Amino acid sequence: MKKQRLYIISLDAFGAKDLAYARTLPTFKYLLDRSALVEKVESIYPSLTYMAHTTIVTGVYPRKHGITNNTYIQPERKSPDWHWYAKDIKVPTLFDIAHEAGYSIASFLWPVTGRSRVINYNFAEVFANRPWQSQSLITLWSSSPKFIFDLERKFGKIRKGIKQPALDHFLTAGVVNTIHSKKPDLMAIHLVDLDSTRHRFGVDTKETRAAIKRMDEHLNQIITAMKEKGIFEETVLALFGDHYQLDAHTVVRLNQLFKTQGWLSENKDGTIQEWDVLAKGADGSCYIYTKPEVNLADVKNILERYPEQIETIYTQEEAAGLGADDTCSFLVEAKRGYYFVSGSDGPFLEEIGVDGKSVFHKGVHGYSPKKENYETTLFISGPGINANARIPSARLIDEGPTFLHAIGLEFPTEVDGEVLEILFEQEGCQ
Repeated sequence: MKKQRLYIISLDAFGAKDLAYARTLPTFKYLLDRSALVEKVESIYPSLTYMAHTTIVTGVYPRKHGITNNTYIQPERKSPDWHWYAKDIKVPTLFDIAHEAGYSIASFLWPVTGRSRVINYNFAEVFANRPWQSQSLITLWSSSPKFIFDLERKFGKIRKGIKQPALDHFLTAGVVNTIHSKKPDLMAIHLVDLDSTRHRFGVDTKETRAAIKRMDEHLNQIITAMKEKGIFEETVLALFGDHYQLDAHTVVRLNQLFKTQGWLSENKDGTIQEWDVLAKGADGSCYIYTKPEVNLADVKNILERYPEQIETIYTQEEAAGLGADDTCSFLVEAKRGYYFVSGSDGPFLEEIGVDGKSVFHKGVHGYSPKKENYETTLFISGPGINANARIPSARLIDEGPTFLHAIGLEFPTEVDGEVLEILFEQEGCQ
């Protein structure tokens, strides 16, 4: 069977509300005019990048695929390690299935792909998180070494570590070069500039619009390379967000609250030494973990004292039903304007600075995907796709099954999502 080429491009933090501005930009308008569109896509909960991207390529909720937060539970560390490595995923991925079908695969900054055994050309998203590590060496170790060495040799002068927008400039140069030199059957691309910009400056700002414009220029470079290589018309091309963001004005340290209750203690450097009750932040939401001897009613009673900051308190069973970590005791949702951090070293509530230099984020995700005007989006084009199809809503879990269906493949086991059949041309109607 002839392999159907598939390129998927994640526009991190791009929401349904961005479509109006995107249509004023040349590349976005060109792509949207030739694509089937799902206007609003519901993300997962908590709506964090690593969880979302793993859901996209597995078709299941985080509780099943195992990536239930961006980072590990490491309260003893000021900077916990992230779920960088593919070994953390518990179920088959789109990459695994394509590899078994003989596809050549390239991946650029796709989360949770470090040390992948099935990606041929891998530029993994990972950063140096130990004092003795260098960014270049940890990238080489986590990715495809020869591939990364060649990219660094050709385009290294563009890159400034993991700083944006230089990182997306470097990534795009690498994508263009890979299209010309490798012409992979499957490519997964993760553009991160917009997410970083929204974190720093807020959701709807002149800086945000500049980042979307840069994204438009990057997409133009990628499409131009595909056309030059003669593969654009024959490729299924899907573009989508993973989550949106909301503006925030105050951070909440639940562990500071738990410290005053005697439920945890700190080391001299402010990290957490021992705990009976622990808050693990997921930005717009927060997991609460407890030791077996803790009375859960006492914990819930404390949380219920702060209705101005906490919108909803979910039990373990409710969290599992939402697809989140089923080992937590509670999952709490922040009200708009607030978000949670994991540290205990600092006040319970702290306002975020307004100068763009704050260590805290002005734009945040991780909230419930049910929050109003918080949806992301999906548009897809290419062979077999009905460019006139329009769907008002779908779910992030539907994307993986739909992408595999577009190339004649499917997940080997049952998934939570479903194929969005309406996006495809029907036989006899072509």
